[in-house]
Amino acid sequence: MNKSANRVKTIAKKEVVEFVRDWRTIVAIIIIPILMFPVLFIVFPILLESEAAELDAKNVTIEIQYNQYPAEFTTLFNQTSTTILLVNTTFNHSLSEPLDDLNRIRGMELDAILRMNYSDEIWFYSIIHLSTSESSTEAKTRIIGVLSYFESNITAQRIADGGLDVNSTLDPLRWDGDVSNADVATEGEQAGLILSLFIPLVLAIWTFSSAIQPSIDMTAGERERGTLEALLGLPCTRNELLMGKWLGVATITSIGVLLQILGLLFAIGYLASSDFIGVPDLSFTAIVLIILSIMLFAIMVVALELALAMRSHSVKEAGSILGPAIILIIFPALFTQVINLDGIESFWFGIPVINILLALRELLLDRVVTEHILIWMVSSIIYATLAAYYAAKQFQREDIVTTLS
Repeated sequence: MNKSANRVKTIAKKEVVEFVRDWRTIVAIIIIPILMFPVLFIVFPILLESEAAELDAKNVTIEIQYNQYPAEFTTLFNQTSTTILLVNTTFNHSLSEPLDDLNRIRGMELDAILRMNYSDEIWFYSIIHLSTSESSTEAKTRIIGVLSYFESNITAQRIADGGLDVNSTLDPLRWDGDVSNADVATEGEQAGLILSLFIPLVLAIWTFSSAIQPSIDMTAGERERGTLEALLGLPCTRNELLMGKWLGVATITSIGVLLQILGLLFAIGYLASSDFIGVPDLSFTAIVLIILSIMLFAIMVVALELALAMRSHSVKEAGSILGPAIILIIFPALFTQVINLDGIESFWFGIPVINILLALRELLLDRVVTEHILIWMVSSIIYATLAAYYAAKQFQREDIVTTLS
């Protein structure tokens, strides 16, 4: 038994060492995973904030066409970096028809045109803009903000002129006190809910995708290089060879997932320090089960990818099979995001891939449901065993483990 374990470890060590010799592999399994969540959670929001600030400071040109001009508009628009052009005109057509202004907007001569026609105590308006232009969209946003403020003033004035109280008329239903005080969920539980909506998706996709390249390299790649036959000449069984390669791929994949989790914890810590999001309240049991669910998923994924890669006659063929196969992860991952966990039927936790993703969602909410745990754990073990058995069958086929030459 000890000799067999030593042979498996030797094969796994050989595979890992050969795979990580290339600096691009180091980048793929270390740099990218550890930077993924910090970039997603820290750099991306900073970039969005910077872009929003840049748009706020951007000067846009708006032409206002009117038959009656509200004097307060000038003051309202002066609060932003906006150049206003005034054109007094009459309208004999629908305000939404661009007509002669079409080319002026599409040619970026103007960022937007506000048309206003006052008739029978009603202000009719339309905004001519180009939705594919950020400047034009920003101009439209500023116009809508001014119009909303203008409309609220008109409404309040007309209510006051009618002898009614403006506040009680416009706001007859009011929340009493602080809204956040009425939510009995803790900040940690709220953070867990937010994280549960995308962490299972990212972990599942990364686990699957990070195992693709080493699986191909250690099977179809070895066949093309002619080194697989040399391995078969070693004093080891086919199952030991499979276990060694599986351990090698699992090691590489686990390192990537672990580094990704470390990057996630760093990002969460940063966001918690800036009060952007809290730290999830997870019990020790939930944390252990999360790790176990990821391990079971990795066992199944690695075994399945090794089997599919071994069935392939070349690296190119293996890539063409395993690359699109990630859809088998993405679709269930997206589907599980919309499943309501409250009162969820137990059978969902027995469906491949979906069971682990739902388990991760529940556990990130610190919901430890014994029935669900037993179902996804047993079903995952069965699926992992079947995947390992399928992989073992491939390694027993002489027409597959030998080279094409």
